[in-house]
Order: sequence, then structure tokens, then C-alpha cells
Amino acid sequence: MLERTRTTGRYARGFAAAVAAVTALVLAANAGPARATHSQPDRQTTAPAEATAR
Repeated sequence: MLERTRTTGRYARGFAAAVAAVTALVLAANAGPARATHSQPDRQTTAPAEATAR
């Protein structure tokens, strides 16, 4: 026969499950790809190191 659980035990398990669920959702939301900081890449060309040393 099943024993009755205490009310505080049930609430503690429920609270722990809620914390675990929120943590999983926050981690999943942050796991997406990073957003680009610039919408278009820079079109500037760079000079070779030999050209700037002269």
C-alpha cells in the first residue's frame, strides 16, 4: 500500500521541478545561433603588410 507523502515534500518536489523546467528553457533559449552585429560586411580592402612598411 502506498504511504501518504507530506505536503511539504510534495511542494518541495514541485518547486524543484519548476526550477529545473525554467533552467532548461533559459538554456535552450540561449543555445541558438548568434546574431550578426553588422548587416553587411565591410567592403574595404586592406593593403598588404609590405606596402604599409615602406
